Order: sequence, then structure tokens, then C-alpha cells
Amino acid sequence: MIRHIEVRTGTYHDSVTLMQVSQAVQGEDGVGAALVAMATQLNLDLLAGMGFEPPSAGPNDLVVGITADDDAALGRALVRLEAALSAGGSGGGSEGGGFDAAPPRSVGSAARRDGATVAFVSTPGPYAFVDAMDALQHGLQVVVFSDNVPVEQEVRLKREAAERGLLVMGPDCGTAVVGGVGFGFANVVRPGPVGVVAASGTGAQQLLALIDGAGVGISHCLGVGGRDLSAEVGGASTLAALDLLADDDATEVVVVVSKPPAPEVADAVRERTEKLGKPVVLALLGPGRPDLTAVAETVVTTAGAEWAPPRSWPSTAPGAGPYPFVRGLYAGGTLCDEAMLLVSAEFGPVRSNIPLAPAWALEPDLRADGHTMIDFGDDTLTRGRPHPMIDNSLRIERLLAEARDPSCGVVLLDVVLGHGAHPDPAGELAPAIVRARNVAGSRGRDLAVVVALIGTDADPQRLDDQARALRDAGASVQLSNAAAAREAVALVRDGADG
Repeated sequence: MIRHIEVRTGTYHDSVTLMQVSQAVQGEDGVGAALVAMATQLNLDLLAGMGFEPPSAGPNDLVVGITADDDAALGRALVRLEAALSAGGSGGGSEGGGFDAAPPRSVGSAARRDGATVAFVSTPGPYAFVDAMDALQHGLQVVVFSDNVPVEQEVRLKREAAERGLLVMGPDCGTAVVGGVGFGFANVVRPGPVGVVAASGTGAQQLLALIDGAGVGISHCLGVGGRDLSAEVGGASTLAALDLLADDDATEVVVVVSKPPAPEVADAVRERTEKLGKPVVLALLGPGRPDLTAVAETVVTTAGAEWAPPRSWPSTAPGAGPYPFVRGLYAGGTLCDEAMLLVSAEFGPVRSNIPLAPAWALEPDLRADGHTMIDFGDDTLTRGRPHPMIDNSLRIERLLAEARDPSCGVVLLDVVLGHGAHPDPAGELAPAIVRARNVAGSRGRDLAVVVALIGTDADPQRLDDQARALRDAGASVQLSNAAAAREAVALVRDGADG
């Protein structure tokens, strides 16, 4: 095996770009592993875990680590590296390739030069605060894609934004759409009258996809970060976003989506919505509350359109069961929460790394008997590696492990489309689903796979093509995550009854 490591001093690319570059390089034939990242201490530790001697480098340097079978594979990997970095932006230089304009050295200088109104921050979490504060102090609205930002820094950023009449979207804002422009993992949606405030990334994407699929458009989707409705943050950005949408002439109906919020913060949001002057639909997930598909139906009908149930593609390989337990392997935390709420309402405790109750928490090895659901997009599982919406390798590894586990009957997967996501997730997942079903079959049992496919007809991955590829691999495909979870419940329940 060949090990290649290099440091590119003073070369910066944002974390979204580098996640995609790492995935592209690792996808080359003969490449065992690849890490293309800024040389933070965390990423240097990851290099050490790959068997490299960490180089002398700092967080302003780009480090590349590649393991390959031979010189030819390494050569292909390096060619792919350069192509992917070029496609993601050179990180500096003038548009014409000359030397007449020096690249900006700060968010503030970029804002002054380019007349920007929104700053997108995706630097590593420990460094995001400085860039976001710089943007606020120069009068910019801020999207903070970065995760692993300390909560006390989030509170300080949002306090600064409130004093300046600005909005902080994030930290950990996975999805936003401002005036038709997508930030982070964003679906392609038609323009229209619905404004979304989202303390959730994939929850927002599910709503955007379902609303768009019903023929209703979106004015803005203002992501506020997954912790915004926590007691510590107090809904600061949610309340600010509601005020912005109240003053927006293009927005006629507002929807607020969140993972289960702190009760006192949920009360404050309800109080604000009652005074907004526009119809507001709340999608605050929790026991006994409407699921996201039911919320989408309410939003669509409130906007004056007709609702039709989301499409589905039944499996081409129905099995006979029995199906003892459900195992959810999710990329989206809110989708995982929604599925856990539906499954636990029928069967009781669901173990998870983002549990609905403390007693249901998984051990660090993420193993448990019974019904289990894992959010592979949780901060603790994405430190120094691509998000599972870009890199399916961890989920595929766990899918094959579940195929060997006789207690696993149904696997639930979410597949999220849109800009920033994997360009062809079914191309990776469909062969893995076939292999997992074959592994289970060789052990004398059927493994049912149910996929929640989140996307729109205009997304670059081509929704229908993704659905057919997953269906042909033996999965059942639903455009509604709630419908997928209910299908998993029915398989277990009906199998037990049989």
C-alpha cells in the first residue's frame, strides 16, 4: 500500500467543499482512504488514525492524506483531487486569473469589496465564531453551516445579531433558502407564498419537498440551527425570523419546524405567532403532535392548494417476514426523531444516540437489542468526516451488520437529495441494499428495507431515477418519512400477528 501526504500552506477551502472533495477522491478505484481537510488538531488526529505521521501544519493549511493500492491508483486520486478542488473554487485569486486584485483576507473585507448581504460560514466549529461575528459587525445576515460551535458562542452571536437587527441562521444550519438561493443542503423549489422557519435541516427539507411536490412554492426557508429552541438559546433566531417573514410581502403562510423544543421556548414561539398577522402552522415535533407530512398537508391547504398523498414505489421483492425489530439508519436528525416518535408510539422504547428519553440512550458503541435508530449526522459522528448526506460509508457498514443480525427485521433509511448532497446516493446505496438482503437471505431470513426519499423533481439527482434504482434493489420507497416509518411499523406488527 502507498501512503501519500502533503501540506499546502496558506491554502483554504470551506468544509462543505472539502467534504465533497474527500468523498470524490476516496471514490477512485484502488483508493483505500482519503482525507482532504484543513489541518486543525482534530483532522491531524484523524490522519494519525489513518496511519500517517501528522505533518507540521496549522489550521490555515490544507492537508491531504491518501492511501492507495499502487502508483496508478494514487495518480488517479491526485488527478481527481485537483479537479475536485478546482470545481469547488480555487480559494483565491481574481476572477480573470490575474494578479490585479488580492483575495479578501476577512469576511469584512469581502463584504466591502463585493457588496454582499449574506455571509455563509462553514469553517471548522472552533473557528466559526470569529468569522460570524466579523460578518455581523459588517452588517451581514449570517448563515453558520459549521457544527460543533459551543453553545455559549451561539448565544453571543444571536445577542449581537438582535442588537443590530440581523439574523443568525445556525450554527449547524444545514439548510436555508433565501429568495430562491439555496445555502448548505438545499432542495430546488419553486417560488411561492410559504415561508419556513426551521430549527432543523432535514425536517425543513422534508417540508420543502412535500410542499413543492403539491405544487406550492417557497418564499424563504430560514434555518436557525438545531439548538435554537433549546432553553439555553431561547429561540432567539426563530423569533427574529418570524418577524422578518411577517414583514415580507412575498410570504403569505408561515410554518415553523423543529425537533422537540424546550417547553418554555415553544410557549414563547406560540405567543409570537399569535401576533404575527399571518397564518402560522407549527411543526414542533413531539408525542401526540402532527408528523411532518400532516403539517405539509395543512400548509398546502392553508395556501389554497389541493393536497395529494406523496408518491411511493412498492418494493419489487416483497418478503414474508417475520420482522422482529426496526433499525433506523438516518442521515437527518429530525427525520430520525420523527420516525422514533411513530415507532415508539406503537412498540415502546426506541434506543438511539439522540434518544427521546434519557433512559433510551445507546451505549457509545451504538449497539442495542430491540428497536434502534441512529442519527449518523449527529455532531459526534461527523467530526472530521463528511456528513452522511455526502458519504454513505458508515451507514452501509451498519446496514451490512444489521443484515447479519437475526433480530433485525426492517431497516429504515433516509435518502436526502438536493444541492450539496451526494450526486447519486442510490448509486452507492442500491448495491448495498441488494448485498444486505442477500446476506440475510443466506441466513434463512428476509430483510425488509424501507427508504424515505426526500427531494423534489427539480433536484439535480433526478428524483424518479433515484426512486426506481432503490426500488429495483428491493427497497420500498416513500416520499414521506412518516409514511416510511408507518410502513416499518406495519411490517413488524403484521409479521408478529402472522
